[in-house]
Amino acid sequence: MRTNIPQKLRGMVATGIVTLSSVLAAQAEPQHGIAMYGEPALPADYTALPHVNPDAPKGGRIVFAESGGFDSLHPYIRKGSTPWQLRFLLAESLMGRSWDEPFTLYGLLAETVETDDARTWVEFTLREEATFSDGTPLTVEDVMWSYETLGTKGHPRYHGAWNKIETMEQTGPRSVKFTFNTEDRELPLILGMRPILQKAQWEAADFDASGVDVLPITSGPYVIGEFEPGRYLTLKRNPDYWGKDVPFMKGQANLDEIRFDYYGDGGVTFEAFKAGEANTHRETNAHKWATQFNFPSVQSGDIVLSDVPHQRPTGIKGYVMNTRRPVFQDIRVRDAMIHAFNFEFINQTIHGNTKRRILSYFHNSVLGMAPGEEAQGKVRALLDGLADDLPHGAIEGYSLPESDGSERNRAGIRTAMGLMEEAGWTVQDGAMKNAAGEPFTFEILLKSGADENRQEIEIFSAALSRLGISPTITSVDSAQYKERTTAFDFDMAYYWRGLSLSPGNEQKLYWGGESADTDGSRNWMGVKNPAIDALIDAMLTAEDQGDFRAAVKALDRVLTASRFVIPLGYSDKSHIAHAKELHFPDRVPMYGDYLGFQPEIWWYEE
Repeated sequence: MRTNIPQKLRGMVATGIVTLSSVLAAQAEPQHGIAMYGEPALPADYTALPHVNPDAPKGGRIVFAESGGFDSLHPYIRKGSTPWQLRFLLAESLMGRSWDEPFTLYGLLAETVETDDARTWVEFTLREEATFSDGTPLTVEDVMWSYETLGTKGHPRYHGAWNKIETMEQTGPRSVKFTFNTEDRELPLILGMRPILQKAQWEAADFDASGVDVLPITSGPYVIGEFEPGRYLTLKRNPDYWGKDVPFMKGQANLDEIRFDYYGDGGVTFEAFKAGEANTHRETNAHKWATQFNFPSVQSGDIVLSDVPHQRPTGIKGYVMNTRRPVFQDIRVRDAMIHAFNFEFINQTIHGNTKRRILSYFHNSVLGMAPGEEAQGKVRALLDGLADDLPHGAIEGYSLPESDGSERNRAGIRTAMGLMEEAGWTVQDGAMKNAAGEPFTFEILLKSGADENRQEIEIFSAALSRLGISPTITSVDSAQYKERTTAFDFDMAYYWRGLSLSPGNEQKLYWGGESADTDGSRNWMGVKNPAIDALIDAMLTAEDQGDFRAAVKALDRVLTASRFVIPLGYSDKSHIAHAKELHFPDRVPMYGDYLGFQPEIWWYEE
């Protein structure tokens, strides 16, 4: 079976790619894993991932108290509000990611992966024993259908890689090969992580439709159990799970039941945990962690407080400004907002000075820029070639403003006032207006129950009032928040993008120009900058670690200096309160409390 996709590349280009891959095929060999750079850390005969407990007992349950709700159990399309965890807990992929390495995959549904040195193609061979939860075999036909359906009808996150596939063909009873139409060394890994669904289930069902009537049949260790939209959802461990003896899965999927109970807001979820309705709780407010986790069940030892360290980039967390809106198209206006936001005072007042400020998108890692320092070496060479499209500070160096910690923040307000004046806005009759007398105003969109964000914004709003600016603060429920942000229907909104030690194609979804006009993309700021696109391409085509890091550091500089986001704070550890019966391994993976950690490698033991 062979599928040609898409129509845009044919003839000599396609023939050249296929011919090149055929010539190099003889040089390639099937492997048990694949790394973005270098070789996988684990040998072919590894028995379990290093950060799991392969002897963990099976049984017990974990209960999460979640804010918001859901109206769909189909996580592979854009429509509907789906529990985000389902995308990672239901379907399996051909390869599984080890979160104890920057970016390495090991065989899961596939027993081997094969590619050429230039990574112009990749071939996967399925495990013969792989089955879906209903006991039917998982076949190459299911794989090929899944890739095409997700790439054309699925969530936009799946479309980019699909458009880079020139041919998809079955090469053996259990083998499938993808040949690419573009240079992108990450593609073999990206394709290894696509969810595989059952073709037969959807032959009589509408794949595009959201809802709870059709529950996806997958091959993962959990199946959907009892649920009530907006109230609760349970996942049950499949006792007949096919992959329990696969080395990658040893010590994973230990809990018999994963339950999510839904409440109105974040404050209620904490109270539900204290009352024993949930047996685990992540706390993102370090001040609250230090001052409010002394309730009776903690004092008795029934609840354990765990700090989980990590070595991953901070990502970007803060208040994003939507440049699709005229009010935020001028970088001087965005810069003024950053100066008016008094992080030091907010950190002291709300967080008890427990937060460190996020200084760039890849801060706290080897991929982050050096704040305030001029670009050098390979980073400088990359940026010099893109100078016409760079914001000030990308080459020269950029640092976030620091206040003196007082509420007035006189220096910050003074600088903000000057920037607004440069952009054509002045205070007239006590209000910030342009030359036509139109007031400067905007809406800040928040999610209901986000008390910490509300406090931050109220302090920010008070500072803006000293500039003659009166923003509108709007809080909406989770469904409305998703609907509005999906359609980019906001001026400023709370925003968070987690980033890894091996960023790749997802960067195009986050801030690539093509995603700016795609509803549902993660490019909330609406940036279209050829320099950013070029640096993402340089990152994706880098052939060694040095070039890769240079491209990411250059990208970090451009994103940060573009002043799209008012950054908040971070911690180099996560805080998890949990029942004493819930345990995790002594060795914490490199990414810490991130994807693949809780509940995947936790277990329950009396």
